[in-house]
Amino acid sequence: MRKTLLVTLLSLLFSGCMVGPDYVRPPVDAPAAWRLSEQDVRDLANTAWWEQFADPVLNDLVTEALRENKDLMIASARVDEFAGNYGFVRSGLFPQVGAGYEVSRQRNSAVPGAVDPVTYNSYSAVLNASWEIDIWGRIRRQTEAANAQLLASEEGRRGVVLSLVGSVAGAYINLRNLDRQLEIARATAQSRGESYDLFKLRFEGGVISLLELSQNKSQYEEALASIPPLEKAIAQQENGLSVLLGRNPGPIARGKDIDQLTLPAIPAGLPSELLERRPDLRRAEQNLIAANALIGAAKAAYYPTISLTGLFGYVSPSLNSLFNSQSKVWQYGAPISMPIFTAGAIAGQVQAAEAVQQQALFGYQKAIQEAFREVNDSLVSQDRTREQLLAQRRQVDALKVYASTARLRYDNGYTSFIEVLDAERSLFNVQLQYTQTHQVQLQAMVNLYLAMGGGWQVATPR
Repeated sequence: MRKTLLVTLLSLLFSGCMVGPDYVRPPVDAPAAWRLSEQDVRDLANTAWWEQFADPVLNDLVTEALRENKDLMIASARVDEFAGNYGFVRSGLFPQVGAGYEVSRQRNSAVPGAVDPVTYNSYSAVLNASWEIDIWGRIRRQTEAANAQLLASEEGRRGVVLSLVGSVAGAYINLRNLDRQLEIARATAQSRGESYDLFKLRFEGGVISLLELSQNKSQYEEALASIPPLEKAIAQQENGLSVLLGRNPGPIARGKDIDQLTLPAIPAGLPSELLERRPDLRRAEQNLIAANALIGAAKAAYYPTISLTGLFGYVSPSLNSLFNSQSKVWQYGAPISMPIFTAGAIAGQVQAAEAVQQQALFGYQKAIQEAFREVNDSLVSQDRTREQLLAQRRQVDALKVYASTARLRYDNGYTSFIEVLDAERSLFNVQLQYTQTHQVQLQAMVNLYLAMGGGWQVATPR
C-alpha cells in the first residue's frame, strides 16, 4: 500500500501537470520599415558605437563610468538580489532536511504523598525531512516567475549600461559644444576689444562721434557678457559628468574639438529586431512572463497540498543510552490539506494575479510602441538636423563676407557703423547657433543608437 501511494505521488509530480496559462509571446504589430531609410549603412550591432566618434578621451570616460558609476553598481547588486530570491524559491522543489539535538533537565513539583520532587533529564538527536509534492505546479510556477524576475533584473542592468553610456557621450558632446561657444565668445570679445581701443583713439582724435564710440562699446560689452554664463554652464556640465563617472565634481579631460568628432554611421536594423535588441523591451517581456506564471501559482491554491514528512532519531533520559536501539524514534506521514471555504480569498488572489498580468501585457505593448516612436523620432531628427547644419554653415560663410564687407565700407566712409554692428552681431549669433546645431546633430545620433537598443553594448564588470 505504501509503495503504491509513493508511486502515485511521484507519477503525479513528474507528469508535468501545472495549472495556469503557459506563456506565449503576444503578437506585435511592427511597422514594415522605418519612416526614413538610409542607404549604404553598416550594421554596427557588435561594436562599441561610441568609439566611432574617434575620441580616445571619450572612450576613457565611458570605460571609467562602466567601472565606477554608482547607479550601475546598484543595478548589479539588484541582479544579485533576484538571483538569491530565485535560489530560495527554487529550493522548494527539493526535499528539505534538517537535524536537531536537544539537552534538557526538568524538575516537577512534589506529588502529594511523595517525599521528594521528581527531577529528570532528556536527550534527543533527530533528523527530520519534508517535501511538498508539487502536483499542481505551484512551486514550479513560482520558480518560473522568479527566474523571469531574475532575467528582468539583468535586462534592467543592461538598460542602465545603455543609458549610462548614452549619458556620458551626450554630456561630453555638450561639454565640447560649450567649450566651442566659449572660444567663439572669447575670440569675439578680444576682437571687439581691440576695435573698441581703436575707436577710443579715433574719438579722442575727433574722427568719430560719441554715438559711434558708444555703439562699439555696447558691442564689446555684449561679447563680454556672454562669457560668464558659458563658463558657469561648463563648470556645471563637468560636475554632472563627474557624477556619471562615479567621482566627486571636478574638471574633465578634453579630447577632440566638437568639429573634429567623427559622425558615426547610422545603425542598420528592422523594426522587429527591437524586440531582441532593446533591454527595456526584453525586461518588459520578462515581467510579463513572471506575471503570467504567478496566475498559475495563485490558481494552485484551489487544489490539495500534499507533503511527505519524516523524522528519525533517538530520545533518552540518559546520555549514555541515547543511541541504544531502545531509544530509537521515527515517524513518517503524508499530510494533505485542501481549502473548502475561504470566503473568496483564493478567487481574489487569482483575480489580482490576472489583473497584474494584464497590466504587464499592456505595459509591454506600450513599451514596444514607444520604442518604435523613439527610433523614428531619432531618424527624423538626425536627417533634418543634418540639413539645418548645412544651411547654417552656408549662413556663417555668408555672414563672414557680410561682416568684412561692412567693415570695409565703414572704413571707407560709405556706410554708418550701424551696418557693421548688425553684421558682426548676426555673425556672432549664427556662429553660436551653428555650434549648438552641431551638438544637436551628434546628440541625435546618440539618441538613435539608444533607441535602436544597445545590441552593441560591451560587457561590464560585475
